[in-house]
Amino acid sequence: MPDIKLFSIQNDVKEVVSSPAALERELQTLIEKNMPAFFGVTFLESEYTTSNGGRIDSLGIDENNCPVIFEYKRSSNENVINQGLFYLDWLLDHKAEFELLVMKKLGKERSDQLDWSIPRLICVAGNFTKYDEHAVNQINRNIDLVRYILYRKELILFELINAKTASVSKGSPQKVPKDKGSGKQVYKTFDEQLASADKSIQMLYASVKGYILSLGDDLSENVLKFYVAFKKMKNVICVEVSSKQILIYLKLNPDDISLEEGFSRDVRGVGHWSTGDVQLTIRTSDDFEKAKPLIERAYEEN
Repeated sequence: MPDIKLFSIQNDVKEVVSSPAALERELQTLIEKNMPAFFGVTFLESEYTTSNGGRIDSLGIDENNCPVIFEYKRSSNENVINQGLFYLDWLLDHKAEFELLVMKKLGKERSDQLDWSIPRLICVAGNFTKYDEHAVNQINRNIDLVRYILYRKELILFELINAKTASVSKGSPQKVPKDKGSGKQVYKTFDEQLASADKSIQMLYASVKGYILSLGDDLSENVLKFYVAFKKMKNVICVEVSSKQILIYLKLNPDDISLEEGFSRDVRGVGHWSTGDVQLTIRTSDDFEKAKPLIERAYEEN
C-alpha cells in the first residue's frame, strides 16, 4: 500500500489516522448513494441477481452511457477481478436484460443511448497486490482498480491505481442513430470520422492525443462510438473529429473562462455526443497551442 499521509493543519499539525470501513456493506452503501459524485456513474441496482445464480454487487451506467459493474473486495484472499470478469461476460451475453433494467429505472430515452463499446468493471478495495495490477494490464477489458482509505468516518480517499487504454469490444455491436425516412446511418463513428478526415486533421489529432496523455499517468484513453474520452475516474477531456476540425470538450465551468468567438464556447444546454461544458474548435496548430493551457487546466481541476 502506498505511503499516503493525511494531516490536519488547523492549530497544531496532527496526522489523521486511517481506518477500515466497519463493514464492506457500509462502503458499498456509501458508494451507491454517491456514485455520480465519486465516479460519474448513475446507480441502477444493488445485489443484482444474475440468471446463472451469481450476484453483482452494484450496477450503474456512466457518463458515456456505458454499463458499469462494481465489485467490492471483502477479504484479502478474494479474487475480485476474476469475479468481476465473470459478471462482465454474463452482462455482454444479456444485453437485453440490462437495457430493460435501464428503461425501467431511467426511461426509454436513456436506454436507447446505451453504448456497449467499452462496458466497465470497477473493483473497489482497501488494497490490491502487484499481481492484481499486472493481471489487469494483460486483459483487454475496461477495468478500474480503485483503492479506498477511510479517515475517522469523515473523509474517504479514492485512488485509481491503474490507468489503462480500453479498446472497443469486438463482440459488442453498436447502436447507431438512423435516418427515420431512409433507414440509413447518418452518423459516422469516431474511427470512421478520423479515417475520412483531412490528413492535416489526422496529424493534428495525433498531436492532441499525445499531449493529453502526456499530462499524467492517471489519464486513460477510451474510444467510444462517436468520441474519445480521456478520463481519470471520471471524464476530464473529450474529443470529436470531423473532416475539417477537431472539437475538444473540457470539464470546466464556462463562467470561469474568457470565451473567444470561433474558438471557445459555452455548450451547456447544447446537444453534443461527449461530456464537458466548454467546447474548443481546433483547425490549426495555432489553435492547438492556444488550447493547451485550457486542456491542462481541465486536467488539473478534475
